[in-house]
Amino acid sequence: TSVGIYIWRYHQCERIGQLFKETNGYVYINLQFASYVNDILTILLGFSCFFGTIKAIKLLRFNQRLCLFIETLKYAKTDLIPFSMMFSIIFIAFLSLFYLLFSGKISSCSSLLDTARMLFEIILMKFDADELIEASSFLGPFCFSLFIILVIFICMSMFLSIMNDNFRLARENLDSHKQQIFSFMLKKFQRWTGLKKITDDNIHEERDTITRSEHLRPIEKFSEKIDQLLDAINRLYMSQAMERERLKETTI
Repeated sequence: TSVGIYIWRYHQCERIGQLFKETNGYVYINLQFASYVNDILTILLGFSCFFGTIKAIKLLRFNQRLCLFIETLKYAKTDLIPFSMMFSIIFIAFLSLFYLLFSGKISSCSSLLDTARMLFEIILMKFDADELIEASSFLGPFCFSLFIILVIFICMSMFLSIMNDNFRLARENLDSHKQQIFSFMLKKFQRWTGLKKITDDNIHEERDTITRSEHLRPIEKFSEKIDQLLDAINRLYMSQAMERERLKETTI
């Protein structure tokens, strides 16, 4: 897409340059469309650079500590998704509360964006409690205390417990014999150049590694397997019942 937009912008520049050359600059030239195309290209290039840089994180998997961090996030993603939804709902609720109560009294709550920034600063323990007390002697300390209890004490404790449990699990299952980056690059280079042919044993070994990584925590799929078993038993029972009914009708 970026290449296509770049070619499109190039043609627009050529068209504008040719028009300027033919008229010697004495004719009004509308640059709005060309500017729009250039903005689209800039946005696409920005996202391309972002995702391209993010993919460079794969090179960090050869470091044991960073690999442990990545594995911890992989294990914790099933717990972090519902936690993020819950935290977002609570944060939006407090955002609405502080904005509606103190928008006309505190400059930090003059807009939704400023209010969100103030709440994040409270999470980081950077706040000015005097402003809330001056705005309202009762509602200010009450809302502030409620935010501290629900968000910092409860939500942050839940987040730390999730990360701690998954960190312990990732550390227990971390492969301490991971290959180094040099051997990894050498193996890829040998396969790419054809110096080392891929055998069936290598293919089976890679498949086994992927399978073990996917089924490292089979207890999580225990309930799903039980549901499948019950569904199969139910289908078997229904088929046998229908067969008995059919035999009875045939006998009659």
